Amino acid sequence: MRVLIFNWRDPKNPRAGGAENYTHEIAKRLVMRGHKVAWFTAAFPGCKRTEMLNGVEIIRAGGRLSVYVQAKRYYLREFKGKFDVVIDEINTRPFMTPSFVKEPIVALIHQLAREFWFYETPFPVNIIGYYWLEPRWLARYRTIPTITVSDSTRQDLERLGFQDIIVIPLGIGDGSSIEPLADVPEKNEKPTLLFVGRMGRAKLPDHALRAFRCVKEEIRDAQLWMVGSGPMLEKLKLLSRRWRLKDVTFFGRVSEEKKLELMRRAHVLLVPGVREGWGRVVTEANAMGTPAVGYDIPGLRDSIRHGKTGILTDNKPEQLAKAAVELLTTSELLRKCAKRALELSRQFSWETSVNSVELLLKEKAR
Repeated sequence: MRVLIFNWRDPKNPRAGGAENYTHEIAKRLVMRGHKVAWFTAAFPGCKRTEMLNGVEIIRAGGRLSVYVQAKRYYLREFKGKFDVVIDEINTRPFMTPSFVKEPIVALIHQLAREFWFYETPFPVNIIGYYWLEPRWLARYRTIPTITVSDSTRQDLERLGFQDIIVIPLGIGDGSSIEPLADVPEKNEKPTLLFVGRMGRAKLPDHALRAFRCVKEEIRDAQLWMVGSGPMLEKLKLLSRRWRLKDVTFFGRVSEEKKLELMRRAHVLLVPGVREGWGRVVTEANAMGTPAVGYDIPGLRDSIRHGKTGILTDNKPEQLAKAAVELLTTSELLRKCAKRALELSRQFSWETSVNSVELLLKEKAR
């Protein structure tokens, strides 16, 4: 089977995230099963125009916005008739493949943009995007077979009239960089909270900092580790100094090994945000024996089992702090949540996920 993927980013893009990790894990396993996979994506400074990544052919052209025009050009000039099925991975803006691709199409949607428009784009683009662009774009895909990663996104898509949706969650283990631990490890000596994510407005890293400010009023020796880079990083450092939060460490962007080490040592992961497809960092932290406290939003409602593997809260820093304090000061509750979180992480398998993707693609391929 010959598979072509359209995605605005690839795993080596500096802004790649959970969506690209998911697609890469699936794609490289399809290659291991004998299928051919090509991935068309945007170029970025210093990148190679073409390269092989775990057997997946990466082809880069255009930039963040022009990649959509380049995708159609490359398809008509290079790809048409050479593939059995095309995956249109939609991150806010689709590639509009139903208008030019002749092969069967499968859409891959991790989450809708919705609230992101108001956090990541200026006026009046946010209004136009929320009320007109996104619903209009996605209307073209209502009859297209669609993969998503959570029941939250499935429900969002059903409300938009999508008719053929399959939920295929992310995986853990099976030769990936993250393997669930055998048992909950020994944690850091001091009560430690962890935030992992892009330092951008939609991830609400400032809410993690504000929550920690409240936690410090109850637990004087608590500390916060902030992992990730992005446009808000310097502002967050300034806030930390202004509030005299001496126990905050900003690690910036770290290696996968360092991230997992911090997840193993931390007691609780903080996950604010406006919307997620799933919340990959939750399952990663769970695999390291660390429960999560997060906002009650799409995606996190799927990855955090409230009261069992972590706690969901109202979308306020004070509530995030209250739940974190409850876990940090109730050793038995923390122990049980950590143990259940680790057990839950073992239920996710990349091999199981790729089985479902492969079956769907074979059914739809010409």
